[in-house]
Amino acid sequence: MAPDLAPSLLDEHTLNRLAQVVEVDAGLVTDDFGRADVLTALRDTDALLTSWGCPEIDAGVLASAPRLKAVVHAAGSVRWHITEACWDRGIVVSSAAAANALPVAEYTVAAILFSNKRVLDVRDEYRRVRKGQDWRARFPDVGNYRRTVGIVGASRIGRRVVELLAAYSLDLVVHDPYLSVREAERLRVRLVSLDELCAVCDVVSLHAPESPETRHMIDRRRLALMRDGTTFVNTSRGSLVDQEALTEELASGRIHAVLDTTEPEHLPADSPLYDLPNVLLTPHFAGSFGTELRRMADLAVEELARYAAGRPFAHPVRREDLDRSA
Repeated sequence: MAPDLAPSLLDEHTLNRLAQVVEVDAGLVTDDFGRADVLTALRDTDALLTSWGCPEIDAGVLASAPRLKAVVHAAGSVRWHITEACWDRGIVVSSAAAANALPVAEYTVAAILFSNKRVLDVRDEYRRVRKGQDWRARFPDVGNYRRTVGIVGASRIGRRVVELLAAYSLDLVVHDPYLSVREAERLRVRLVSLDELCAVCDVVSLHAPESPETRHMIDRRRLALMRDGTTFVNTSRGSLVDQEALTEELASGRIHAVLDTTEPEHLPADSPLYDLPNVLLTPHFAGSFGTELRRMADLAVEELARYAAGRPFAHPVRREDLDRSA
């Protein structure tokens, strides 16, 4: 993991729990498997605790770690460091993606509820007039009651959003090519095509995985299907959206957006998205930050305890699941 991340994840509480379940070198935190001291430690390593900033665990690293049997990732996706060589070797992998999914889902639910309530528009109007007025007449269509919310991708995060939204009087529709009718019924959502979802929803929230098949799945045509006043929420990946087309739609003022991810991830300083009043733009901030990092660390420690006791992971990652996980 990145050394600057270690203090947030490996606080005293976490280190004490780790010491109770495994023999750990808490002082050896690195993002460089080529260092001499790291190479020495790898010779006797059975399991790696990784997080954001971990370099690829490729065939060369594995050759230096003959005893390595497990990787526990105290973060979300393992795509960036678990290589084919790991799967070929039979390394068992666990991820704290379930723990990281919760703050993303919470952010998304907050975005949906605030969007339907038109909180930013009301704030701007109140700031402009600075006095009382007939707010019901000024905003007659706001509210969350019987609004239609579309979830694109029944991923781990997408399903968590559905679960959290179940407490509200919303109509939930989902598009996911892998979701069965029976599973949709269990989730109490209506399964629809992506075109229909874009056309009928008050809020469209994106939770699909990043892959060649999903690149620009929200394109110019599908953006045009969205009704005037629709809010588009992206807490997934910017590459799933045609950024140029989205920017044009938002600049027109026809739709609204809550964007936590964009393409590129850091927009150029002259991007209009920073200043548009109908856009809430955040810097990939929906995932775990601050105290939420401890939730991931706690899950990772629990997984290491299971591994040390010879039990299977509660949150395994399998090679065949990667193309379908966000």
